[in-house]
Amino acid sequence: MLSPRLALACALALGAIPSALAQDTQRFRTDKVEVIVETVSRNLENPWGLAFLPNNRMLVTERPGRLRIVDANGTLSEPLQGIPRIVARGQGGLLDVAVDPNFAQNRLVYLSYAEDRGEGRAGTSVARGRLNANGTALEAVQVIFRQEPTHTGNNHWGSRLVFDRGGNLFVTLGDRFDLRNQAQNPANHIGKVVHIKPEGGAAPNNPFLNREDAKPEIWSIGHRNLQSAALHPTTGELWTVEHGARGGDEVNIPQKGKNYGWPVISYGVDYSGAKIGEGTRKEGLEQPVYYWDPSIAPSGMAFYTGDKFPAWRGSILVGALAGKLVSRLETNGNRVTGEERMLQQLGERIRDVRQGPDGFVYLLTDSRNGRILRMKPAT
Repeated sequence: MLSPRLALACALALGAIPSALAQDTQRFRTDKVEVIVETVSRNLENPWGLAFLPNNRMLVTERPGRLRIVDANGTLSEPLQGIPRIVARGQGGLLDVAVDPNFAQNRLVYLSYAEDRGEGRAGTSVARGRLNANGTALEAVQVIFRQEPTHTGNNHWGSRLVFDRGGNLFVTLGDRFDLRNQAQNPANHIGKVVHIKPEGGAAPNNPFLNREDAKPEIWSIGHRNLQSAALHPTTGELWTVEHGARGGDEVNIPQKGKNYGWPVISYGVDYSGAKIGEGTRKEGLEQPVYYWDPSIAPSGMAFYTGDKFPAWRGSILVGALAGKLVSRLETNGNRVTGEERMLQQLGERIRDVRQGPDGFVYLLTDSRNGRILRMKPAT
């Protein structure tokens, strides 16, 4: 009789997965490579953000307000103590997580989340705390950024956290849905990318530092709801992907002080079918690098730089919620030259995409029984 492991290996070789294991290990063909998608961990409630710790461990957020450590075997810790008070309503809750570039020395962890500001109003905030020695709590937690103004709505909070090469932090912020016209107003943080120091306060090279009519933390304006962000591995520039309405999801390279058009220009239409703004182009407003129409509802992205999928090197991997897929964008410099859509057969809303230190690709599935998945080459 074959051992369970050998039986699984034979089934994989034949392209067939036993039904009892289908949820844990699946095999897919893509244009460049055949991949295996395996479950690392499960029973996560709407996981949102993923970050890697030393020793093959991960931090994962759950939108209702839990932060957990996942060990190399996929075992989930109990929820960490010391997490800021979270407003979990609509699309809001505990959102992204990032690890300080100097984590080995300072053990600092950063969280973005929907924060209660009183009287039914809330906004996207960023806090940081020190992971204690036994990995059970964040200590000395401080709020380092608060989006202004607050709002009573439930949608479009952003928000991804990305450290630049100088150690400052980019934070992507949504337009809060009902406040979309404020994305054009530099006097607030609605529909903006902000750039802050790790302890809080505007980063020193920001474009609006000396303007009384603008928030000094702002890096770029005119965004809708950015839930994907990553640094280009060669140039160090920030790239983002944001949700359109009905169509018009955009890939952008936000430059300091520039305006990316929302809601004056868009490649989508309103949910009612009505036209948005003034069309698709206007002088002084930036064009996207790439856009989707119809929308795939993008969330989470990573530039692939590893050695496990050499044919993907230089590609951007973007998760899709409504599209239930991973979009692989081929690039040449600052241009997107092609797209491949992968893993539709999973039937999962993909919330986040990360390249692991091991060179494999990790995905979060957005559901009440969410999973951490790992993509590996099938050979």
